[in-house]
Amino acid sequence: MVHKFLPDAMLNPSFQIKDFDKFFVGFDDQFNRMAKFSEDVAKNIPNYPPYNIIKNDENHYTIELAVAGFGQQDIDIEMADGKLIVKGSVQNADTEDGNFLFKGIANRAFTRAFVLNDEVVVHNAELFNGMLKVFLERLVPETKKPKKIPVKTKAEKQLLNEEIL
Repeated sequence: MVHKFLPDAMLNPSFQIKDFDKFFVGFDDQFNRMAKFSEDVAKNIPNYPPYNIIKNDENHYTIELAVAGFGQQDIDIEMADGKLIVKGSVQNADTEDGNFLFKGIANRAFTRAFVLNDEVVVHNAELFNGMLKVFLERLVPETKKPKKIPVKTKAEKQLLNEEIL
């Protein structure tokens, strides 16, 4: 389940983003982006094609889309404004001949959008046996990696006007 990575507070129906204001500084833009995307998706919830989002490890993810009937030439993947957009369009007109007794395979165009964190990059994508896999990695910049901060005392000052940072 996707929600196993969310804090319990966020799963509560009365959860409000403003509840985090007292703990998180400088995240306003990210919270607003998530809220806007959530509102946009809620208006038009697509259910085709089905997909999985897999967290392989701390920094690697895979998005899998079931795209049976689509070839490499039918799929377009792009990054725009922090969104990974996957589009599929079938160019094959063989399905229009009317010889079907039953047509249960949906060969229709689709667009799927995923909002990615600024630190997430797309490495590549593979199409194999009707499954499109998009491989993602979260690149943690050096400035965001943990580092030890030395604690100085006033006795360590060498000059009177030396600043302690």
